[in-house]
Amino acid sequence: MTAATMQGVKKTYKHFTLDDISLELPVGQIMGLIGPNGAGKSTTIRILMGLVHQDAGEVRVFGHRMPEGEVAAKADIGYVSEDMRLYGGQTLKWHMGFIASIFPGWDQAYAEDLLRRFDLTAEQKIKGMSHGQRVKASLLLVLARMPRLLILDEPTTGLDPVARQEVLAALMDVLADEDRTILFSSHNTQDVEQLSDSITFIDRGKVIASDDKESFLDRWRRIRLEVPNGTRVPTIAGQETMQISGHISVVTTSNFSEASARAYEASGARIMAVEHMTLEEIFLSNVSASRGRALQ
Repeated sequence: MTAATMQGVKKTYKHFTLDDISLELPVGQIMGLIGPNGAGKSTTIRILMGLVHQDAGEVRVFGHRMPEGEVAAKADIGYVSEDMRLYGGQTLKWHMGFIASIFPGWDQAYAEDLLRRFDLTAEQKIKGMSHGQRVKASLLLVLARMPRLLILDEPTTGLDPVARQEVLAALMDVLADEDRTILFSSHNTQDVEQLSDSITFIDRGKVIASDDKESFLDRWRRIRLEVPNGTRVPTIAGQETMQISGHISVVTTSNFSEASARAYEASGARIMAVEHMTLEEIFLSNVSASRGRALQ
């Protein structure tokens, strides 16, 4: 079953175009949407929620076509970002009562459990909370609604390292025993790597790669080659980037295999090292390769 799909979605602004975005988010999965600032992450999310209307393409959330079905779809969507605006002069308890009065699915027992997990005080006013506490308060208010789809748009931006880790730990604790479908948008690959089942890279308004997280980590390698004079390093299927410095060439590949390693050696190059790559390194290599192809 699919929670949300986007097929061929396009949105054009004066200085930016979201071009041919296609995504599929299965129920129960956590997808990380990674891209630099200005890549189109927030625009994608706004279209998915019906806040922005696409110029072309189809968007469905739990079977509801967007934006026509946005009222029905939004009942099942919970949204959190780092700049959520809560009423500073009111307590968290007041906010809990306010949300409970609007959404019939509010689970008070679960909300009280989240208060304990997030180490929050219901009687504290929002203006007296730290930024990290306000983010956790926003998460509580959304999670206790029991939405079927949770959208997190850069929720850890602006947090200091301690608060960021507290928020991530709280999220991981909650997600460990909850069957939720989640879209987690961030430019911080470490945050996404901790939480996500699948990863989608977006840059300059286009999806440049999408796969499950383990496949990315298993397939991608950095290969360091010593290249004698007169030796030409072949271009192997899956090769994304190559950096040359004297007799040393560093290749990144998205489809590493023993056969590809033997092909490099057969050319006369000597393999000095084959290294696993972090998700951040994979993302940067994807962006570099994508932008390089765009210039050709």
